[in-house]
Amino acid sequence: MAAYRILTLDGGGIRGLLSAVLMDELDRRNPDWLDRVDMIAGTSTGGILALALANGMKPAELAELYYELGPIIFKDNLLDEVRDLGRMIGADYGTKNLRSELEKIFADTRLRDLDKRVLITAFDLDNEAVLPEERSWKPKFFHNFPGVDSDGEQHAADVALYSSAAPTYFPSVDGYIDGGVVANHPGMVALSQTQDQRSEIPDRPRVDEIRLLSIGTGQVLSYIQGPIHNWGLVQWAKPLLNLMLDAVSGVPDFQCRQMLGANYHRLNYTFPDGKGIELGEWKKRDRLVGIGRKDMVTELDAAADWLAVHWLDASTN
Repeated sequence: MAAYRILTLDGGGIRGLLSAVLMDELDRRNPDWLDRVDMIAGTSTGGILALALANGMKPAELAELYYELGPIIFKDNLLDEVRDLGRMIGADYGTKNLRSELEKIFADTRLRDLDKRVLITAFDLDNEAVLPEERSWKPKFFHNFPGVDSDGEQHAADVALYSSAAPTYFPSVDGYIDGGVVANHPGMVALSQTQDQRSEIPDRPRVDEIRLLSIGTGQVLSYIQGPIHNWGLVQWAKPLLNLMLDAVSGVPDFQCRQMLGANYHRLNYTFPDGKGIELGEWKKRDRLVGIGRKDMVTELDAAADWLAVHWLDASTN
């Protein structure tokens, strides 16, 4: 039975550094695992990582890059705070620095030029349909599979920006916002792509031939105490954003487990209650590196064992 290997990478801002470190640690345990990947799917910061991996970068390079660029990407100043009324209006950060760094990484590379098949999530705020009854917002899943709906001509830097435009953190880009609003864990989107008849996939895999490794950016143990919350827009604004970007990851995790069983593995960290790291908290980079290098040894060993059996075993080739 031929195995079809999918790597998925969650959204999470600067916490993408943790994903990069975890992949680097897996590299040390199983040096050839990334060479076997057939598709890389990513959301937001995971979309940036996915595109960079498909463009030939190594996890160790990405970990170093994320560490160095955190203060540049998530740069704010007092003038911004005053103009935005202390985060009440306007996004926390601009996209100028992020765009500049992405263009350095990808230059004029288009999705069709990448070495791997990719699927990158975003959300289109206006499909600009001619007929009023068809005009709406909708998810957008950029990919480079050949076929009638291929996005191969799209520039990788643009798609990375679209996918990572997290509401309140960054402004929208060309009418797109962060794919995390619909698929912060892109596992089910990736599975669906393998079965999409619009895409040309030689030897299209059956579901039982798919191996899926999902790497998260950390689960925050959050809760809202009390049985009744008679809140309005202001009170719900921040909790709803966290629900949208974090809590919804549990749904595709459940679905992937039910569909794939032992052929699915999730590698993720659980932050203790009240000790999570927000998308833009670049000053906590050392903590993220420590979690990936030291705190998750047991989880990494388990993931490496899973790779050896389900990903690298010659009987699955």
